Amino acid sequence: SQVSLEEESQNPPAAGHWKPLMPSKGDKEEPEGGCQDAGGVHEPQSTEQLNVSRLRSSSVEIREKGSEFLRDELHKAQKELKLKDKECERLSKVREQLEQELEELTASLFEEAHKMVREANTKQAAAEKQLREARGKIDMLQAEVTALKTLVITSTPSSPNWELHPQLQSPSKGGFRKGHGRNKSTSSAMVSAASQNVAPEPVSRECREVDSILFAEFQAWKESPTLDKSCSFLDRIYREDVGPCLDFTKQELSELVRVAVEQNTLTIEPVASQAVPVGKGAAEECGGPKKCALSGLPRTCKHRITLGDSGNYYYISPSCRARITAVCNFFTYIRYIQQGLVRQDVELMYWEVMRLRREMSLAKLGFYPSEM
Repeated sequence: SQVSLEEESQNPPAAGHWKPLMPSKGDKEEPEGGCQDAGGVHEPQSTEQLNVSRLRSSSVEIREKGSEFLRDELHKAQKELKLKDKECERLSKVREQLEQELEELTASLFEEAHKMVREANTKQAAAEKQLREARGKIDMLQAEVTALKTLVITSTPSSPNWELHPQLQSPSKGGFRKGHGRNKSTSSAMVSAASQNVAPEPVSRECREVDSILFAEFQAWKESPTLDKSCSFLDRIYREDVGPCLDFTKQELSELVRVAVEQNTLTIEPVASQAVPVGKGAAEECGGPKKCALSGLPRTCKHRITLGDSGNYYYISPSCRARITAVCNFFTYIRYIQQGLVRQDVELMYWEVMRLRREMSLAKLGFYPSEM
C-alpha cells in the first residue's frame, strides 16, 4: 500500500478529478495523511481551472453581448444610411427640377428679350419713317404757306392780282392760261401759276354767268367744308369731273391712282435725267419710257408716278399726266379752303373751282399744253 501511495503521488490524477482512496483497516492514519497531502496538492489547480472556466464563460458572454450590441448598432447605421439615401434622392430630384425650371425661365427671358428688341427696332423704324414723312410735309407746307402769303398779300377781293387770277380779267385782257409746272400731287395751281412765266394766249371773248344750283351747293359746302364725297357739291364733281378724268384703260391702276390722289400720296416726277428703275413691279405693269402704264398705248413718257410708299414707278404719257394734274389741282384748292388758307370772297372761290373743273373737263377730252 505504501508503494501504491508513492506511485499515486508520483502520478497525480487529472485536474478536476478526485480519485477516492480506500484506506486499509490496519493503518487508519496514513490514508488521512495521504488525503490531506492529496487535497493540499489539487486544491489550487481546481481553483485555477474554475477561474479559467469562469473567465471563458464570461468572455463568451461578453463576446455575445458585444456582437449583439454591434449588430444593433449596425442595424441603426443601416437604417440611417437608408434614410440618408432617400433624402439624397429627394434632394437630387429637387435639384433637377430646379435646374429644369431655371433653364425654362432663362429661355423664356431670352425669348422675351429678343421679342422686345424686335418690337423696339420695328417701332424705331416706324418712328424714323414717320419723322422723315413729317419733315417732308413740313417743308411742303412751308413752301405752300409762303406761296399763299404771296397770294393773300398781292390779291384781295377789292384788288385782285390779275396775273394769279387770269379768269378774273376782262374779256379784252383775258386769256386761257396754259402750262402746268407740277411735280408733286400736293402742289397747288396757285403755286404753279406763280412759279411759271407763261404768256397767256388770247382766246375769243367769253361771258360768264353763275349757275344758281352749283353756287348754292358750293355755298352749302363752304359753310362746313369737308372732303367727304357724300355731300352734294363733291358728289357732283366726282360724277361729272373727277371720275371720268381718272378713268383710264387700266382699271386696277386707275383705282389706285384715284385713292392716292384723294389721300394726297401721289408723286409725279420727270424721268428725262433718270435711268429706268428696276422696281418691284413688272415692266409690263409699270410701262416704260415708251409705253404708258395707264392707257397701255405706246407713248413717249416724260414723267412717272409713285403711289404712296409702294416703291413702284409707273410711266405715264403727257395726256395722262395732264388729267392727273388737273384733279390734283382741284383737290389741293379745296383742301386750302377747308384749312382756312384761302381768304377770298365766296364768289371768287366759286369761279376758281369752276376754272379747275374746266381744266379737268379739257384734260379728260384730251387737251393738254404742249409743255406736258
